[in-house]
Amino acid sequence: MSDRPSTPDPTRAPSPVPGPATTVSGAVGFARSRRASLLGAIFMMATSAIGPGFITQTATFTSTLGAAFAFGILASVLIDFVVQANIWQMITASGKRAAELANAAIPFSGFILSVLVIAGGLVFNIGNVAGAGLGLNAMLGLDPKIGGALSALLAIGIFLSRRAGYLLDRALVILGILMIGFTAAVAIVASPPVGDALRQTILPDTIDFAVITTIVGGTVGGYITYAGAHKLLDSGTAGLENITQVSRSAFTGIAITGVMRYVLFLAFLGVTASGATLDLAGNPAGEAFEAAAGEWGMRAFGLVLWAAGISSVIGAAFTSVSFMTVFSSKLTQRRRDWVTVGFIVIGLAGYLIMGTTPAALLVFAGGFNGLILPIGFTVFMYIGWFRRDLLGGYRIQWWLLTLGTAITALTWYMGVVSFRAIFEFLGA
Repeated sequence: MSDRPSTPDPTRAPSPVPGPATTVSGAVGFARSRRASLLGAIFMMATSAIGPGFITQTATFTSTLGAAFAFGILASVLIDFVVQANIWQMITASGKRAAELANAAIPFSGFILSVLVIAGGLVFNIGNVAGAGLGLNAMLGLDPKIGGALSALLAIGIFLSRRAGYLLDRALVILGILMIGFTAAVAIVASPPVGDALRQTILPDTIDFAVITTIVGGTVGGYITYAGAHKLLDSGTAGLENITQVSRSAFTGIAITGVMRYVLFLAFLGVTASGATLDLAGNPAGEAFEAAAGEWGMRAFGLVLWAAGISSVIGAAFTSVSFMTVFSSKLTQRRRDWVTVGFIVIGLAGYLIMGTTPAALLVFAGGFNGLILPIGFTVFMYIGWFRRDLLGGYRIQWWLLTLGTAITALTWYMGVVSFRAIFEFLGA
């Protein structure tokens, strides 16, 4: 398989042969397809960063920190922007996927990165399937196992379709809009203290770096870092001529992610500010939605959790499998779709066999996320500073590289914290 994304995608309908009657319509269709792919990449990044785990974490941290957690949301969004803006530009300029670009810069580093991303993605997809199942349970009363199986089958159907690319783009956008819309509705009903939240976004009463570390590791670590960039690459958006468009898309994606996170935070803040106490050991997110809007709130929570779960299933499977191309040049797009199906089936089987998602397994996967980000980002910072030849001579903005270098140091600290938490949890 060529490193360049210009390889025809067999999952998409062939373009009409240019002619007097088709040239204009073909150009318009291509432009629409490109816009849809850009939106798909933006929402893949955004929805992957807000999975079932993040929703529960936000409810927990809002309950303990109150409005001061707004600063943690802002910090995570700013860090995400620096990470994504650097990586999106480098992958687009090079026309190579992350692992292939890493191997070109530092031999074998791409293989190491791929193993970590794939292993972490497999484990987390068990949790993603579980989240989708619990969402359908809260929304429709279905047994969580049946709901998880139905959600996994829906994701599989998208990848097996001959129009997989088209369906993937649309599904991600629709799921993202549903998450924002229903969460915003609950936030309005909950009547949060918006003024206090805005003030503490900039001047918090309390700063908890452990919370920021946890949020950042869970929203930009692992496969999430590369989800949107790889989606853009597969859509054919590569090369120096697309850098400006990609940078704008990265900014838009982070903005959408920030809005989704902040609205979710406001929904929980409205409940906790009213004096309600959430059971942090149970289902704090579901309790908060129910406290805000009664039974309707619980149904809305189910829809939001299901959308977060199934979009994360799609994002984790797609991105993890995209890293497998570094091991084989024979993975055509259609074969990748079948491998992606197998990836989802393994996650579903793991969930059905275990019944629940073991805490130790998710903590271990969280440690993987904490390690993947600094390893990968260190390689990319090396490329940005010293290997412009791999980027077609393109120079990343000096201020973006400087901020990226500072955040690299921070992510190594977060990686140490993550693995220390693993050893403590496992009693090592």
